[in-house]
Amino acid sequence: MKKFALASCMAALIGAGTANAEQGPVPGGIPRLDHVFVIMMENHAYAQIAGNPQAPFINSLMTKANLAQNYFAIAHPSSTNYLEVVGGSNFNDLSDQYPDWHNKNCLPNITPGHVTNTDNPNTGVVCPIAGIGTDAAAPVLDTSMNETSTPPLTTINGSLAIPASTTITGISIADQLVHEGKSWKSYQEGLPLIGADGVDVSDGFYTIGANNAAGVNVTSDFAALSTTGNPVSASNVVYLYAVKHNPFAYFASVQEGKDRALSLDQVVSFEGQHGFYADLKAGHVPDLAFIAPNQCEDMHGRGNGTAFCNFDADDNGTQTGLNSSLILQGDLAVQRIVTAIKASPVWSESHSAIVILWDENDYSRITSNQVVAIVDTNYGDHHVQSAHFYDHYSLTKTLDAAFRLPCLNHACDPGVQVMSDLFQE
Repeated sequence: MKKFALASCMAALIGAGTANAEQGPVPGGIPRLDHVFVIMMENHAYAQIAGNPQAPFINSLMTKANLAQNYFAIAHPSSTNYLEVVGGSNFNDLSDQYPDWHNKNCLPNITPGHVTNTDNPNTGVVCPIAGIGTDAAAPVLDTSMNETSTPPLTTINGSLAIPASTTITGISIADQLVHEGKSWKSYQEGLPLIGADGVDVSDGFYTIGANNAAGVNVTSDFAALSTTGNPVSASNVVYLYAVKHNPFAYFASVQEGKDRALSLDQVVSFEGQHGFYADLKAGHVPDLAFIAPNQCEDMHGRGNGTAFCNFDADDNGTQTGLNSSLILQGDLAVQRIVTAIKASPVWSESHSAIVILWDENDYSRITSNQVVAIVDTNYGDHHVQSAHFYDHYSLTKTLDAAFRLPCLNHACDPGVQVMSDLFQE
């Protein structure tokens, strides 16, 4: 499978035919790592973060640690990029739709001939990902109305496209890790202590979604609350946790949870007895820790939060029009997370790395989907500024290499390189 350079952005959006993807050889070029901490931030282009005075800690890491100066998200919207990082494919899902929880009768989107899941038009909830099938192509420019009323949106760097594959395997790196006796967790800030099963969004207390594991329809909470005192409704919930930022929840193997090691039990909050900070303090963290700050701390923002959490006023691709307090809040969140990791006995007693990246740009019609990607290791060289071309599939392949796993789906593409210069000894 290859990424094709196209001479004209508008001339051939796909047109490159299909290609092959699945699990392939174990990639090389990366030292074996004990732990990798992946911190996923939200919806800001490279130029909006680099040099931003409201992000002093992040910018300090960009010089003190290792920086990918030519790293790109692939498509839009958020959920698509999360799936690409952990699964090496979009799995024919170009939407932020909620999962169709535990529906074994629902045909996965990768089923041959299945429609691509989109937000506009609204194709409905996402069937649990499983099986082998076809994903969606990533064109040079997205001219659909799916994610913006004023297309086109740039995919990757504005000159590359990735054709659809007909042999996508419906698993994530979590499946691969468990198969090899390794571990993973998805740490989701704002997730309620009842767990992730059936929860689409939550403020950490009130949740909205399908029936949860306890069999309680969580939306019914609001019916009782609205009858007395100050009436409240589901619209009052600030979406701090969002399942679209928890990609593992979309896979049938995790929803079914036949093996506790590969189940929603591995999706936990930052707080609690088995949460992120408790695991760090105890020195018991998984091989792969996927870390998603809440939507007021990952720079995404919410419209019904405080002024500090408001969406950016403009999305022109520059620092003008950004909500400066949202950027600062995200910077402080990254500082808090990184500091906690480095204070844990795990960091000093292991061969490990921290990866901080953004899922996509801010949807502005700029000429690339370039985002910041930082690699901080507790070994080897630092201050590396890499000009090599990397994208989310490069990170997938790098994670597979670090854990000695087979490359997965589009991470097996011949043109996809491991990020060896940023992880070197």
